[in-house]
Amino acid sequence: MSFLASEYIEHKLALLPDMPGCYLMKDINGKIIYVGKAKNLKNRVRSYFKSSHEGKTARLVSEIADFEYIVVSSDKESFLLEITLIQKHRPYFNIKLKQGNGGYPYIKITNERDPQIKIVNTLLKDGGFYFGPYPNVYAAEETVNFLQKVYPLRRCNGFQNRPCLYYHMGQCLGACFKVVPEETYARQIKRIKSFLNGNVAHAKQMLTSRMEKAAAKMEYERAAEIRDLIKYIEITVEKQKIISNDNTPRDIFNYYMDKGWLSIQVFFIRQSRLMKREKRLFPIIDDPEEEMVSFISQFYKQKNQILPKEILVPSSLPTDVISHVVEDVPVRTPQRGQKRDLLEMAGKNAQMVLEEKFRLLELDESKTTGAMKELTDAMGIAPGHKIEAFDHSHIQGADLVSAMVVFVDGQPNKNLYRKYKLKTVDHADEAASTKEVIRRRYTRLLKEHAEMPDLILMDGGVIQMNAVKDVLLNELGLNIPVGGMVKNIHHQTADLLFGDNDTPLQLNPKSQGFYLLQRIQDEVHRFAISYHHKVHTKNSLSSRLDAISGVGPKTRNKLLRKFGSLRKISNAPVEDIRKLGISETVAQTIKFSLSKIDEERKVTNYQDKKLTH
Repeated sequence: MSFLASEYIEHKLALLPDMPGCYLMKDINGKIIYVGKAKNLKNRVRSYFKSSHEGKTARLVSEIADFEYIVVSSDKESFLLEITLIQKHRPYFNIKLKQGNGGYPYIKITNERDPQIKIVNTLLKDGGFYFGPYPNVYAAEETVNFLQKVYPLRRCNGFQNRPCLYYHMGQCLGACFKVVPEETYARQIKRIKSFLNGNVAHAKQMLTSRMEKAAAKMEYERAAEIRDLIKYIEITVEKQKIISNDNTPRDIFNYYMDKGWLSIQVFFIRQSRLMKREKRLFPIIDDPEEEMVSFISQFYKQKNQILPKEILVPSSLPTDVISHVVEDVPVRTPQRGQKRDLLEMAGKNAQMVLEEKFRLLELDESKTTGAMKELTDAMGIAPGHKIEAFDHSHIQGADLVSAMVVFVDGQPNKNLYRKYKLKTVDHADEAASTKEVIRRRYTRLLKEHAEMPDLILMDGGVIQMNAVKDVLLNELGLNIPVGGMVKNIHHQTADLLFGDNDTPLQLNPKSQGFYLLQRIQDEVHRFAISYHHKVHTKNSLSSRLDAISGVGPKTRNKLLRKFGSLRKISNAPVEDIRKLGISETVAQTIKFSLSKIDEERKVTNYQDKKLTH
């Protein structure tokens, strides 16, 4: 690993949680090269980089450029998730799984006239019932042996005119010499399914009674065998959050929002297992609930995803609206049980991804050492210390704002950040917006005889750069270098424009200079989005409240100070609104009006999405 890459890994290691889960090691191209599980992610993943290794492990560590992880609730869950991830990604460095075929075993009830229960290694579309996979092969085998004794099906090779040995032992229903009614098999299969789905209380009670009787007779070896069998049953059929209780294909969406950024996790449950996880992280302006409805709609349209049979979302999202935009797929919010646990797990992972992003930025001070010089050298300008960067934000022309962040010696100085409400009429006129904020910023610095920056960066391209130069040179007589920060289609920093043409500078994407540029662009965009969200929310709340009969400026301000959002006002009891000195008639009017506005907004958003697609 390069010095820069090792620093990046070092910072991510510091953020690992003390929780069970799976980790995915990636190479420099982002390809998954190893999947592992851990009771404690922090201890296990750190061991790769903090200990000496030989052979294959040493080679693996030498190729790791990044990693990600998924937290779960127990070590058993991480074991089963690891199996799924290995089977899906087939990482180069993973040791072949047990049973020699790339998978752990399943317990199968065969689909035939005289069914059997057996251990198999592969899933086939043959109409059979499959349970598993089971990480503990021996425990699975012992469980099948127990089921064959308690709920026998067919254990022989079929009809042979005489009873088999298993029939005499009570472990075969007698297909070897007679016709066994299908209803008899159906009853047994129903009991076996119930057992393997976790309903083992009766069986454990029976075994415990046998164990106690054996111990009372001083048959300690027999008692120990029964004790071990109880343990194997617990290992095999214990319910797992990673494994659902049915085969319904379902997608789970959850999210976490902070500081103007939205983190989304999507879990894909297929064949009773968590088959895939996707994550998204981006800044937003609208309410997170509206962003999520839009995201889910576009998720299935743009990616051409096969629709599941069920979608699970948190209670904050409108299930009826989402169901409409995804072609009437049932959308539900689970209240308890396994599905609720999976939904919460997705939310926890979304929160950890976003918190990791913020904490990485805080930990990355050492990474910017010399980064400023790399940028100035690449641009061919004199070395400097101070960068000021600008970005604009608006929603369809409303509440146009601009924001400025300041980096000194590669570090953000938040005391010097500035916000601007722009007066430019045409929001589409990027040049006019840019000229206004540059004119206001540097006219003020000139009047105050304040220190000028060594470099100005605009979130944008040639249009914004030329607008800045026009104001600086032709209006203010300032000669400050100006660059443009350009993003790619994935909204990630791609290029730095500088000079009189639109040819980007060739910055090494692994260099400290490029990383500093990325940090600046992310920070100014976040700051602009966050400020715009506050302005837009305040204006939107005020205008909607002003439209309600009986609500004047004083009443509006009381409501905003107390509740802060339309949603909270709408959900508040009339008694709480009246406590602000508002009459019951006006309070009732407010409640009715806001519920009507909220319903109209849902319908409008849904119609907009249908027109868009």
